Amino acid sequence: MKQIIYSLFLVLAVGMNSCKNETKKENQATPDEATELSSAAVVRFGVRGNCSMCKKTIETAASSVEGVLSATWDVNRKFIEVGLSDANADLMPIHNAIAASGYDTEKVNADPSAYEKLPLCCQYDHSMEMNQAEHDHEMEAESGETESH
Repeated sequence: MKQIIYSLFLVLAVGMNSCKNETKKENQATPDEATELSSAAVVRFGVRGNCSMCKKTIETAASSVEGVLSATWDVNRKFIEVGLSDANADLMPIHNAIAASGYDTEKVNADPSAYEKLPLCCQYDHSMEMNQAEHDHEMEAESGETESH
């Protein structure tokens, strides 16, 4: 019985160690990736929306633009953080892609026909505040003034 327990422990230890090594390899940047990351930038701007369905659509639209490495929309604070491969990239194609999917950004209003096609839960108030600072959101939460969805 002890031999079975030791064998199981050994298999488990070896398995966990190999998974750990694979994770390290995946997280190491190649020289080309390191060069790309050194010229990369992260920008943030406001985007209106309501829920996790909005989040998926907004992030997909932003990610569809060439040069976008990542896109993360904050549901509560109504902004998107976009990772760019070029710090000098033009942001208007990103604003336009998001607007074409039915969402207002700080610079471009949503395409009206795309907005009308959004699910009802995603049809946001066009006057809602966007690009809220973290402290603004915390103050709203404390006072109970957050929008519910």
